[in-house]
Amino acid sequence: MPHYFLKLNPVRPTFAQDMTDDERAIMQQHIIYWNDLVSKGNVVVYGPVMDPKGAYGMGVVEVENEEELKELTGNDPAAKINTYEYYPMRAITPGK
Repeated sequence: MPHYFLKLNPVRPTFAQDMTDDERAIMQQHIIYWNDLVSKGNVVVYGPVMDPKGAYGMGVVEVENEEELKELTGNDPAAKINTYEYYPMRAITPGK
């Protein structure tokens, strides 16, 4: 199955440090959503990247096709306030 690299771009560079209570609640829902996808086997890895220019989220997912990928990202509660970029990957080498 195809794999994709996902980048969740926050609404602002300082988002990780100054999110509002409403944004924090959405991000908590985001974590629950992605943990569920991990348990279903769709997600290889995901988490925050602490880039000095501004933190962002990343993930590697395994899906049937791009349409399924769009559905996964579109249903993410964080997509209400942030945007996704995604890129196809040619090969995945398991770590363990």
